[in-house]
Amino acid sequence: MRLIAVATLLAFAGLTSCSAGSTLPDSEGTDATPSASSIEAPQGLESYYSQQIDWEKCGDVIECATIKVPLDYADPTGDSIDLALNRRVSEGASRNLLVNPGGPGGSGLDMVESSVQAMFSADLQKAYNVIGFDPRGVGESTPITCQSDAETDEGRQENLRAWLPEDQEQIVEETEHYAADCAANTGKLLGHVDTVSAAKDMDVIRAVLGDKQLDYLGFSYGTFLGATYADLFPHKVGRFVLDGAMDPKSQAADLTKAQAVGFEHEIEAWLAQCVESEGCPFSGTVESAKVQLQQFFAQVENEPMTSSDGRTVPIIDFVNGFILPLYDNSNWPYLTQAMASAVNDGNVDAILGFADLAADRQADGTYGSNSSDAFAAINCLDRPMNADAEAMGKEATELMRVAPTLGKYLSYGEIACDAWDHKPTGKAGALDAKGSSEILVVGTTSDPATPYQWSQSLAKQLDNATLLTYQGHGHTAYGRSNDCITEAVDGYLIDGKAPAPDTQC
Repeated sequence: MRLIAVATLLAFAGLTSCSAGSTLPDSEGTDATPSASSIEAPQGLESYYSQQIDWEKCGDVIECATIKVPLDYADPTGDSIDLALNRRVSEGASRNLLVNPGGPGGSGLDMVESSVQAMFSADLQKAYNVIGFDPRGVGESTPITCQSDAETDEGRQENLRAWLPEDQEQIVEETEHYAADCAANTGKLLGHVDTVSAAKDMDVIRAVLGDKQLDYLGFSYGTFLGATYADLFPHKVGRFVLDGAMDPKSQAADLTKAQAVGFEHEIEAWLAQCVESEGCPFSGTVESAKVQLQQFFAQVENEPMTSSDGRTVPIIDFVNGFILPLYDNSNWPYLTQAMASAVNDGNVDAILGFADLAADRQADGTYGSNSSDAFAAINCLDRPMNADAEAMGKEATELMRVAPTLGKYLSYGEIACDAWDHKPTGKAGALDAKGSSEILVVGTTSDPATPYQWSQSLAKQLDNATLLTYQGHGHTAYGRSNDCITEAVDGYLIDGKAPAPDTQC
C-alpha cells in the first residue's frame, strides 16, 4: 500500500560565475573522457569520475546514457548502482544544464523528454544541452521497489483515517507490511537513497560530462538537492537556479505545518474564484464556502465514493486528487468542475483522475513510476521524525488549528517512517555553501507546496545568493509565471547576470 498521510504527495512533492564549457559530442554521440582538470576526484572515486559516457539515440531528439556511482560513498570499492541520464543537445551550445523536477522521486528523464520544450524559453534551450537524470532509487536508475501495482491499488482504496484511534492500529500494521516489502524487494539500496548521496552523484555527473563547474536548475525538492550539492562542493557551483525552495533548517513537523497553512490559503484563494464562477458547487462568502467544503470532506470520510470503474475512493485518495490542481492556479477551473461533479452528481471520476495523475497510475492500472515509493524512502532518510504517540497527537491538534480544511489529512505521517528498517542519516540544518558562485533562489509569494518563507530562508542561509520573487499563486515560477521571471532567470543562466537583489516580478 501507499503511505497513509496525504503528505506523501506534497513537495515534502528551483549573478555571475565562471564555468568551463562542456565537451561537445562527437559524431558517434560519445563524449571524450574528462580531462584531469575537470575530474579532481575525491580519493577512492577516481574510476567513477573518469568513466566515459556513451550517448545513444533513444528518441527523435533525445539521447540516453547510463553511468555508475557507488552504492555507499563510505565504501567506494563496494557495490555500484546505475544512474540513468538523458539529454537534449542544442547545436552550438557550449554548456550543460542539469535539471531536477522535484519530488523527491521526480524523474529528470521525464522532464527532459516531456516538459523542457514547454517550460524552458527558446533562448535557454538554444544556449544549453539540457541534461536529465533519475536520482538514485528513482525510475530508470537502480530503483526502489516495494509492492505490485495491484497491491498499490488495493492500498489506495482502504479507508484508513490516521487521526482516528480506532484506525491507527491497522495503519501501523499496514505500514510495517509496506516497509517490509520495500526492504525485501529493494535490498541494501534502501539505506542509501538519501539526498547527500544523490548530491554526490551529481558531482560524478559533472565530471563525466567534462565540466569544471555544474550548471543546474532545480525545482521544489530539487532545490534541497541543489543546495546540498552546493554545500558539499561550493567551488564546483556554476550557474545555479533553485526555484520553489525547501528550507533545509526546518524540522519535518515544521515543514508539514507550513505546507498545511500554504494549502489552506490556496484553498481560500480558489474558493474566492469558485464562488464567483458559474457551476461552483459552493456558495456565499469564502468562509461559508470553506465550511461547505469541510462538510463534504467529512461526508467522504464516513462514506467513501465509488468511481465508474468500480474503485473505492476514500478520503485520503480524494484529498490527494483535490490537492493536485492547487499546484497551478491555471488549473483552478478544472478543480471547480471536478468538485461540482463530485458534490452535485456523486461523480468522483475527475477527482480520481487527478489522484491517479499524482500517483502516475496509467489507464490500464499500471503505475508508470516508483515516485511514491522513492518519496517515502528518501524523506525517511533525510529528516528524523518523532513517532511518539503523544507528540503526533499534539502535532495533529496544531495542524487542525492552523489548517482546519486539510490539517487532519496531513497528520500522523511519522507513522510511515517509524516502520522503516533504516534510520535517518540526515538532519535539519542550515546550508551555507560558503565560497560558491552566486546562486539564484526563486520564490513564489503564494506557493502552497514550498511556501515563500522557505525561499527567503534559503536565500539568507546561502553565503552568496540572490532572491528573485514572483508575486503570484502556484508552485514554482520558471516556465509557468510571466515574462519577468523568464527574462531574469534566462539572463542569469545564459549571460551570467543575476537580477538585482530582491527583484519582484
